[in-house]
Amino acid sequence: MEKNHVDKNSKQYVIFRIGDQEFGADIHKVSIVEKMMNIARVPTTPPYIKGVINLRGEIIPVLSLRIKFGLPEIETDDDTRIIIFKFNEFALGVIVDAVYEVAVYNEEDIESVTSITNDRSYDYIVGIAKREGRLVTLINIKKLISDLLVKE
Repeated sequence: MEKNHVDKNSKQYVIFRIGDQEFGADIHKVSIVEKMMNIARVPTTPPYIKGVINLRGEIIPVLSLRIKFGLPEIETDDDTRIIIFKFNEFALGVIVDAVYEVAVYNEEDIESVTSITNDRSYDYIVGIAKREGRLVTLINIKKLISDLLVKE
């Protein structure tokens, strides 16, 4: 398959859905994708911080991008996943509505968002990937999460 070929001008992204929008995150930041599991609530945290999970003996904080993006909460179903992102020694789980695939995008497939807006609050958006009529918002998950954890 040609579109799955990775070369020096392309990157792999894990594609996931929140609401009716598709997002992609650099596969090198993804540790594992887990089915939804029991989350222990932590008092006095913002609403988008759902709590913590115990994943093979490691306590990992979990947040909901759905809530952070201002979408209503929905019941979890068989498609709901927790993507575990790893940054150095720090791990964080992110609840998403569904995980679809790993996609490869070349530089020419990605449109910069600076042509759309110069709003600094969108710094976590790497660009919009487009192919075959499909649009995927590529996010810098490390920047998004560091902003969430610092600002609130």
